[in-house]
Amino acid sequence: MKIRKFAAIDIGSNAIRLLVNNVIEQAEKPTIFKKSEIIRVPVRLGEDAFTKGEISENSLKRLIKTMKSFDLLMQVYGVEKYMACATSALREAKNGAEVVEKVFKESGVKIEIIDGKREASIIASTDLKELIKKDKIYLYVDVGGGSTEFTIFKDGNVLVSKSFKIGTVRILNGLVNDSVWQQLQGWIKEHIPANSKVEIIGSGGNINKLHKMSGRKVGQPLSYIWLNAQYHFLNSMDYDDRISELGLNQDRADVIVPATKIFLSAAKWSGAKKIHVPKIGLSDGMIKTLYYQ
Repeated sequence: MKIRKFAAIDIGSNAIRLLVNNVIEQAEKPTIFKKSEIIRVPVRLGEDAFTKGEISENSLKRLIKTMKSFDLLMQVYGVEKYMACATSALREAKNGAEVVEKVFKESGVKIEIIDGKREASIIASTDLKELIKKDKIYLYVDVGGGSTEFTIFKDGNVLVSKSFKIGTVRILNGLVNDSVWQQLQGWIKEHIPANSKVEIIGSGGNINKLHKMSGRKVGQPLSYIWLNAQYHFLNSMDYDDRISELGLNQDRADVIVPATKIFLSAAKWSGAKKIHVPKIGLSDGMIKTLYYQ
């Protein structure tokens, strides 16, 4: 048996995550991917990128400190290879390339700014296909702070994939107008025929948190009815109560409401009644990409 360590750094619009994975190689047995450590730092880069068009000096300093600490942690864990990907916040910031350069100079961590298509392809390299049955249509929804990636699976294969600028931080800042929602609705209805047997597979920190709050067991899907009731419940509470009464983190208590709205809209327009929450996403895809490349 050989245990190798790989790491993925997901630089999102709402938070930055470090995932350290143990990859267990065994003779004549399948390779096992086991999460060893997940660290999440609430550096909300999207607030700068989407409202000011660039990453502020203060956010840059926090990003550099985060990358320095992640680099040290990777050394301590004995990580042999890592991948750091930045999504819509750095993609849209006019000083995104400059930020990447400064981070590398200060911390030694090399960041790759990826587009929506690359993001969707990395996510598709996860264990997603193990969940997908050939007799159903699945709408995979990966909700982020700046954008949401939608992928439709039919007959067990990817039919079509698209990234929309509908994200939790963007919605909170009033930057998603009706026309963008209409485009999403039109895209879903165009690719998913009416009365199809369709189910949603959701990923991202918010849907994982919602699943935990529901009390359902791992592998048990959320229902559209429960999610709709939860949305109205969360929306009726103010921000402070979501923190004090529900125990939500400060940077989760606001974004969870628009995230729920995105999932509900996708379910309503696709006709899905179930939302599966397998707890996989971009970071898991990066680990698989690193290992198999």
